[in-house]
Amino acid sequence: QVQLVESGGGLAQPGGSLRLSCVVSGRRITLYSMGWYRQAPGKQRELVARINIDGTTTYIDAVKGRFTISRDNAKNTVYLQMNSLKPEDTAVYHCNGAVVTFASWGQGTQVTVSS
Repeated sequence: QVQLVESGGGLAQPGGSLRLSCVVSGRRITLYSMGWYRQAPGKQRELVARINIDGTTTYIDAVKGRFTISRDNAKNTVYLQMNSLKPEDTAVYHCNGAVVTFASWGQGTQVTVSS
């Protein structure tokens, strides 16, 4: 059974930075394209960043140039470095497969950007 444990969220000021981590157990992340999703209140969950098996990455336009997704295969962990944060980045962030999602989702980590 897959377990996803996200951490690293918190309160940040506009322009600040946070680094999210997602520890995956039960599956080797090297076998999957992995992604970071976010869901803001009243909005649908969206995939904001993806890292493919070959290491290539894609981002939605809203975070391009500010967010960086990466992974540590040895630690089976996926990261999301978020810089130049904006209030509209406020959401609960989850990681999961980017092409094939695992049935279980982690609890997510809350990111709040506010002055």
